[in-house]
Amino acid sequence: MDLETLRQGSFGQLSQAITAWKGVVDKLKTLETDARDDLKAKADKANWAGVNATVSREFITKTAGEFADAHTQAKSIHDILKDTHDELVSYKQQLEQALERGRKKNLTVAQIPGGFTVTMIIHPDRAAKGHKVPDHSPQDAEHLRDDIQVILDRATESDSTAATVLRALVDQAGAGFSGAEYGDRDSAIDALRKAEEAAKLLKEKGDEMSPEEFRKLNGLLASYRNDPLFQEKFATQVGPKAMLEFWADLSSPDSTKDLTRTQLAQLGDFQKNLGFVLGGATQSDSPAMRQWENDMVKLGGERFHTRTGDAYGFQIMSNLMRTGDYDDRFLNKYGSELVATEQKMKIPDRFYLMEPSLKMNFIGDAEFGRDPMTGFMTALSNSPDAATQFFNTTEPQDNAKWVLKERPSFDDSPLKDGPNESLDATGKAMFAAVSGATGPDAPKSEFGEHPPERREAMKRTLDILASTGNDFPAELRDDMAYSMGSHSDWVHKSMSSPLVKHELDSGQLMEVSKQISRNQESYTLLNKQMHGAIAADIYTEKTHPEDSLDRAGRTIGFLEEARYQATNDEKGEKLADASWEKAGRYHVIGGLVTPWHPAGDAAQRVVDLITSKMLEDEQNRINADATSDHTKTYENRRFELQKLADIWYQENKEWAEDPTHEGFSKEHGVYAQIEGSANDGNKKAEGVAGVQ
Repeated sequence: MDLETLRQGSFGQLSQAITAWKGVVDKLKTLETDARDDLKAKADKANWAGVNATVSREFITKTAGEFADAHTQAKSIHDILKDTHDELVSYKQQLEQALERGRKKNLTVAQIPGGFTVTMIIHPDRAAKGHKVPDHSPQDAEHLRDDIQVILDRATESDSTAATVLRALVDQAGAGFSGAEYGDRDSAIDALRKAEEAAKLLKEKGDEMSPEEFRKLNGLLASYRNDPLFQEKFATQVGPKAMLEFWADLSSPDSTKDLTRTQLAQLGDFQKNLGFVLGGATQSDSPAMRQWENDMVKLGGERFHTRTGDAYGFQIMSNLMRTGDYDDRFLNKYGSELVATEQKMKIPDRFYLMEPSLKMNFIGDAEFGRDPMTGFMTALSNSPDAATQFFNTTEPQDNAKWVLKERPSFDDSPLKDGPNESLDATGKAMFAAVSGATGPDAPKSEFGEHPPERREAMKRTLDILASTGNDFPAELRDDMAYSMGSHSDWVHKSMSSPLVKHELDSGQLMEVSKQISRNQESYTLLNKQMHGAIAADIYTEKTHPEDSLDRAGRTIGFLEEARYQATNDEKGEKLADASWEKAGRYHVIGGLVTPWHPAGDAAQRVVDLITSKMLEDEQNRINADATSDHTKTYENRRFELQKLADIWYQENKEWAEDPTHEGFSKEHGVYAQIEGSANDGNKKAEGVAGVQ
């Protein structure tokens, strides 16, 4: 900014623009609130089917999100414009004050091509007779010159960086609006400059950076890992190929600077910070970032050479996806291409194990990070909507069928025993897909009523896992129990009337329940989930209260039959694992995973009451001597049925004591009713299990 531009600057139009933007911000805030609380809220509750269930709901959700982003972007633009306006006005005032100081010393400043010059206002020799010209020294002229230059430099910086930041904000969205939020220009331009600094360090030094440089880079990533402008700028400045080459080199044990060994304790945090930054970057809709994502997917099937071995792009990138919130669209592109590549390999584990010396994961000390599905599934578990889409994708290949049934798994932590990490991560992604939450212990705000696409994911998951039979992965038992708890109203309805056709197939439910019940703790977890569904049914069924009591007994009978099928060995195959041989008590696992249910809190209290008491009762501890006799199976459920009957009676006391409703007396009737239903449910479940 030159001298005259600032001196003659009129910021009235800029002030008017700021006022106009304030009006836009206020209007968009109202529209955002209406879209969220009215439009989207109604869409979430709508009982749509067919095309409306997917297209209309998705459109409304996206539109509501656009209003939110529009408000955020407008507010950021307003705040940056106001910040810049206030600074320029201040610099103009400083310039006027500096010029006035100069005039008092007979000095003035004039613009010349390429800059300005400091001259005397009146030369002493040409002063009017009797008029004394103020004195000044050469240093006074130099100081005025320096003061003016500082002011102009700062004004130029304010003006140019505002333009840079505003363009960066707009570029965050190729179409629509960006959700990046900044309250002032300085914080935004600082994020862009730090991103360039971090990218330059990574690209130019790579794994040969010094420990001090590495700690500096890690500090930048940690400080700005949630900053949208930093994220996008850093990722695009580094580029996907350079990022993969860097991580491959870092994973090589013979780094020339020994960076991996000297900074080993910090590599896990560095990996996490890098994952957060890259995940946030994919949320940007800038053209540069969209190209980055496409290139990253293309590079997944390529091999990257290090000094000691090779690694596929998928293996490298998946380890950087263990943390961070990656864009749903990118995740599904990446995941579908990963599945397609693995299916072409036919036996992917042999390809991934060709270079066993590479350790690409530093989060934890056991897992090498050679299986790319582990990191990718972890990313899906952090993004439930993307998980739902992935598990529902059947073209060009059935993704869920591959990861749940067909995919060969291998041991990626040979120095440590325990569950298979890839299958463990797959279970968590599966739960996210069917529940819409990041985990069974996620805050209640993450849960919601299930839209059709999550119901479909549940149906597909149940179908695929039921078809695995006794090859059902042990790592998926708890996650499937939680998944059934997430859809417990649906599951309860199918279990309690297994001979009636429901959306969830009763035969598949029996097979999956049996496989879950092979482990004592998983069986307990499944029962706890279903106790919640039964209690919620009792509290909400007011039209025909007797039906909720009947359904309660039938579901208990269904679960007991599943446990019996899992733990008996009459057919010569012992299905139960070692957990059933232990004399110890059950462990209380997990909580109720239907917090959106109107009876959620009351149901939770029932779950705690019944389950905790069951665990205390020695009669409910099943060991190897009590697995082959149905009679003992029935005895073990007696307390459970009695407590449920008591709860039902307390909730429906007035109805039960009505003389027109015979057979529901407190001391006998309700117990007989629920036991009869349980026996009937058990027999019908036998038929479903194919053992009659």
